Amino acid sequence: MTLRYLPDAGKLYGPEWTSDPQSVYARLRGRHGPVAPVEIAPGVQAHLVIGYQAAVDVLTNAGGVWSKDSRPWQVRLPDTPGAGAALGMLAHRTNVLYSDGADHARYRKVMTDCYNMIQPHKLREMVIEVSDSLIRRFAATGSADLATEFARPIPLRVFNLLLGRPDADSAALISALYDMMEASGEAGARGTEAYYRYITELIEAKYADRGDDLTSWFIDHPVGLSRQEVLEALVVTLAAGFDPMASLISNTISRMVSDDRYYNSLSNGALSTYDALLEALRAEPPMANYGPYFTTRAVDFHGTWIQPAELVLVSYAAANTEPTHLPDELRSDGGAYLGFGAGAHRCPAADPATLIAMTAIERLTSHLSDLELTVPREELEWRPGPFIRSLAHLPVRFTPIRPDQPGESPWSAQHPSSSTPSDQTSPARPADYATSAPWSS
Repeated sequence: MTLRYLPDAGKLYGPEWTSDPQSVYARLRGRHGPVAPVEIAPGVQAHLVIGYQAAVDVLTNAGGVWSKDSRPWQVRLPDTPGAGAALGMLAHRTNVLYSDGADHARYRKVMTDCYNMIQPHKLREMVIEVSDSLIRRFAATGSADLATEFARPIPLRVFNLLLGRPDADSAALISALYDMMEASGEAGARGTEAYYRYITELIEAKYADRGDDLTSWFIDHPVGLSRQEVLEALVVTLAAGFDPMASLISNTISRMVSDDRYYNSLSNGALSTYDALLEALRAEPPMANYGPYFTTRAVDFHGTWIQPAELVLVSYAAANTEPTHLPDELRSDGGAYLGFGAGAHRCPAADPATLIAMTAIERLTSHLSDLELTVPREELEWRPGPFIRSLAHLPVRFTPIRPDQPGESPWSAQHPSSSTPSDQTSPARPADYATSAPWSS
């Protein structure tokens, strides 16, 4: 059985889409209303939910007809390169993203309980150490690409520590994920192999010797995850924590350095880093179009007939910027945005993600307070793809900081480089360390 053809589908790929997705959303909204037919890759179609209320209805499972199980859809996909690319992001896995009901509740409890055990002050210290070590590499040069040199390495180095591996191991993880996500052919295959080798070795090490870290908490949680389920929990943690968080950091910085509301110099702007982050989550959420859903039966949804096994994607970017939903001015609470989703599948790591992004940005701007773009913001290059809104490059210039200049530098002794994590901030613990997990008592 093949999937139904959807006529007049808008393309979520190509130069226009990459440079100006809001124009595509506006055209789709004018032609189709809150739900529009789209093509996410050549020959791969979906229903894109672009209306705010329609998005909320999907995310909160209004009518009880929505499922996260993608298997009925993926078995009907054609055997084409476009379908293969889509499956990289949408293929079913036994994890919290692609499960419903009792299975989802089980996985969700583990993720929520374990993420809630991350101590904010320790996480902040980790981010400071990682941020400082990255700033040190380019601070004396007077220029940097903050997307590739700052925003993208931060999440992987921080999560590498949270998962219980020393910072020295983060280089292998970064290399593997970059190859897996950016390269093709043999290089991409090697990246995938290296990525799963990293996770497998991490699991084996933690089964043999627990620590006070996310991996050990996943293993020891009373829900009782199997080894495969622990692997899936780690995969989704890294996948959700890498590109979306890196994109949130770079998208937020790009707004701060190009909008006078945020700074004349970054230390005395009228609006704060938190305001900029909320604005980025509303207007340019990193996961622009995702939240894959499927109906359990045929439904008429906001005027569009949707059959079972047809892919439905939620456009957080379009829903948040729907003209009838836009706030009159930037609100201090960010307004009612869907940057972290809503309902049962809302991101369980929203709080640590916000802390990581804010700490990294504030660390950067506190030491490089005269950052400015080297090109107008509208000329910045964006990475292609239907799912993530992410800058390919974020070129900036600033007054150089020399390591030997008077005064405190970003890599001062009070915040040592994360290449040698301190006992306070490294998750690594002695073999007889008693975990702080509440279920250990």
